[in-house]
Amino acid sequence: MSIVVSNISKKFGEQKALNNISFTINKNEIVGFLGPNGAGKSTTMKIITGYLAPDSGMVQVGGVAVTPYNTATKQKIGYLPEANPLYVDMYAREYLSFIAGIHHITDSKKRVEEVILLVGLSPEVHKKIGELSKGYKQRVGIAAALIHDPEVLILDEPTSGLDPNQIIEIREVIKKLGEQKTILFSSHIMQEVEALCKRVVIINKGNIVADDLLSNLQKGNTESHFVSVQFKESLDKKDFNQIKDCFAIRAVEHSTFIFETNHPEQVRKQLLALSIEKNLNIISLNSEKQHLEAIFKTLTQ
Repeated sequence: MSIVVSNISKKFGEQKALNNISFTINKNEIVGFLGPNGAGKSTTMKIITGYLAPDSGMVQVGGVAVTPYNTATKQKIGYLPEANPLYVDMYAREYLSFIAGIHHITDSKKRVEEVILLVGLSPEVHKKIGELSKGYKQRVGIAAALIHDPEVLILDEPTSGLDPNQIIEIREVIKKLGEQKTILFSSHIMQEVEALCKRVVIINKGNIVADDLLSNLQKGNTESHFVSVQFKESLDKKDFNQIKDCFAIRAVEHSTFIFETNHPEQVRKQLLALSIEKNLNIISLNSEKQHLEAIFKTLTQ
């Protein structure tokens, strides 16, 4: 089931949150929705799910217009908000049964057990939600979004605040769901997006600044590389004033630096020459093509 966003705009007082944006997500596609804080991601997601009405423009899910009062489209959408509102005094299974009742699901008991298994909630389902870790609370939220078996999933920061192991687990859940559902999810974790998505939509200050396959965005930036170097000694950026052919130097720490360049081999040679001249010890020296993090930075700054 597709999502079509057509020329939607939204203002809050004098602030323009969305400026005539449009994009389409095809059936069974997992698309990453990226942008800085305040760019308009959550506002867009609320409009797609029908929780918020646009000032102008239209959203269609499966060819049906989305409005705050159209329950037909809401039945097709599962939504995990960034805040993930849960009733913390309810047991996990009890909460999911409650949500199933709201959706008037036939044989709700069976469906609750299905989603518990699907999102890997079984080990903790006997606990109250308030007793669960952040990772398992996110699983409860995803299970609630799935309980009515929607064809479209809107996930706003589903891995926010999780530890690396929990992120990997939730990633596998989303990847599995993407085999049968259309998914739009936002994240600030670029590695997460690269692992899950073939396509990204990037929004900045209420405007779409990129909408393409990740591979195409990376191809469009093939001339830009990063050279990272780690020294045994502590240094400062001014120690690299003689390095040419680079247009940005970033200090990760006092011994590690990243050089943005169009000529990675030249920068590598200069760093090696500098280490000999200054009697410095290089621990590692690597170069790589531009990743999504750098593309995001370029498009949103």
